[in-house]
Amino acid sequence: MTNADLPQLAGYTLSRPIGRGNTSLVFLGSADAAPEREMAIKVPLGTTLANHTAAERFGNEVRLSLQFRHPHLVRGYAGTAFGPGAYLAMRYFAEGTLAELLEGRVLPYEAALRVLADVTAGVAYLHHQGAVHQDIKTQNVYLSGGRAALGDFGNTYFVSAGGNISGSPFYMAPEIYHGEASSIQSDVYSLGVLCFELLAGVRPHLGNSYEELMISHLTRFPAPVTASNRQVPRTLSRLIELAMAKKSHDRPSSAALRRALLEALGEEDEQVEIEPSDSPPAQRSIMGRHQHTDAVAMPRVPGGPSEESPKPQKPGAKSWNPFKRGK
Repeated sequence: MTNADLPQLAGYTLSRPIGRGNTSLVFLGSADAAPEREMAIKVPLGTTLANHTAAERFGNEVRLSLQFRHPHLVRGYAGTAFGPGAYLAMRYFAEGTLAELLEGRVLPYEAALRVLADVTAGVAYLHHQGAVHQDIKTQNVYLSGGRAALGDFGNTYFVSAGGNISGSPFYMAPEIYHGEASSIQSDVYSLGVLCFELLAGVRPHLGNSYEELMISHLTRFPAPVTASNRQVPRTLSRLIELAMAKKSHDRPSSAALRRALLEALGEEDEQVEIEPSDSPPAQRSIMGRHQHTDAVAMPRVPGGPSEESPKPQKPGAKSWNPFKRGK
């Protein structure tokens, strides 16, 4: 793509494409008012804008990227949620995603703990706000200097407003495979899978098809993480095992998982908050994926590019083949 082919976006200069998904393109660029600061700028495809569900998903990502404020969540600088000028400007993560880092390698123990502690801190913040992410996976974790931030809020929703069922087969909770609604505890299951993957060096559930993965998530119980990595404290290993419990009510909170990871790092938990429930804080009750904001401008703090892939509307629907999505 030559410079002449790059989209024109008022107030920004786009230099080159850095990513492409099924619904959007991501470019490296900068704001004309601050050309020295590189950022990732996501622009929806025309087919995305023409599809109500896809356009709603992009608008949701814009709104929530600009709303959430946590050092371990991808943060937006500015964006327009809907219409032909829709875009999202975000912090640029030159080191890419956790999925890219893991290709052909296993993270050292302390580096894995650090990434997991960061991601769980971001998720615990979401849960405290009454929000469910729905798509926690290595492809949505962005890295910078050994620290991590979770992105892709296209399918994130506030419990009070509700949202469509979504997930990635390697990380989906059993209840999602059953076609039940997702919840904060579904996110905890995905966190448990991510913790196991990084600390054991292999995913807890494997399969060559969607059906094989479903059977594994529904019926099989992985060995404890300590069987693969003796460095993992037994208390943390047990908590990860509970996070992957088949029944959602048996799982711990994301905050408890965060505390255990920080304890394994020898650090104190400075993020004080009450344990979340499936009822969001009262001040959040009017917010949700169905609240439309035509354009949103954002203040000063950074947040990273997040390339989304199509998410299912309902398990079992003919148009959904989750196994063909990003793993």
